[in-house]
Amino acid sequence: MNIVISNASPDPLYEQIAKQIKNNILKGELSPGDLLPSIRALAKELQISVITTKRAYEELEREGFVESVTGKGSYVAGQSNAILKEKRLKIVEEKLAQAVADSRALGIGLEELREMLTLLFEEGA
Repeated sequence: MNIVISNASPDPLYEQIAKQIKNNILKGELSPGDLLPSIRALAKELQISVITTKRAYEELEREGFVESVTGKGSYVAGQSNAILKEKRLKIVEEKLAQAVADSRALGIGLEELREMLTLLFEEGA
């Protein structure tokens, strides 16, 4: 698993880690039952505090993406395809809502936004 953190990002380190792991799960790159790196190993690899990686894993567990077993580690939680699809749709909706808000702020109308989305979708961007 390749996780990249950036000090230039406005997001806290634990959020950057959690987002990347969550995206790997949603994309199917991590499957239910896959063992995640230990909190200590990930902290060492990323050269950050164990507390930061622990917080990222706790966040993922709270959201239902990860299950932790004391003494054994953290695993990708088993989720039904319907739940995964719903989570993916929620992410897309949030991004589209941000695009709508940005469009309104820039004075871009619905029809122009629809044209942009159609072009991007057809190009496979």
